[in-house]
Order: sequence, then C-alpha cells, then structure tokens
Amino acid sequence: MVWKEVEDPNTHITKHKEMVLHKNLKCKLSHEKVTSASTNGGPAKISEQIKISLGNEYKIPAGCKIIVTQDEVSEEYTLSSKSGIFMDHQEIVLELFKEYA
Repeated sequence: MVWKEVEDPNTHITKHKEMVLHKNLKCKLSHEKVTSASTNGGPAKISEQIKISLGNEYKIPAGCKIIVTQDEVSEEYTLSSKSGIFMDHQEIVLELFKEYA
C-alpha cells in the first residue's frame, strides 16, 4: 500500500489516501537474528532482520506499507531498504510498520 494524493472527482479537492499496489502476491518471509559486537566492550547487540522475497516483476517503491498474511495472521511492515535484485527474485528488508513518514 502506498500513501498517494487522490483528487475527488466531484469536489476536485486533493487528499492523501492509502492505495493498494499489489494484492495476494506469493512471497517468502524470513527472520534472521543479527548479532553485532560492541565497540566499547559491552554486551553484543542482538536484533532480528525481517526479509521478504518475491518476484522481480513487481515494483515496490520506498515507503510502502506491506501487509503479510501467513497462517491466517496478518502483520504490517514498512519498506526499510531498497530492493536487492537477484536473477530470479528480489529481497526487501522490512521493519514493523508504525506510521507513514
């Protein structure tokens, strides 16, 4: 979903509205623990990196809200990286969605 300016055909007033770009795309969601060493001798930081993999035929612009439904559970994410393009797919690093920028 993207946040776009849409003009009302009756009033000609432009408002921002969420618009669906793609729906029901087949994708793979992966979670990876990322550990980074501390530079000041403190404990290492452990975080989780969430990635979605899908076909190259879809253009996903920066700042989109991505809703993933897996096993009847939906979660909202935001695009936090430029798509990594590979020969047969693309990978996008995601963050949990909080609000539009």
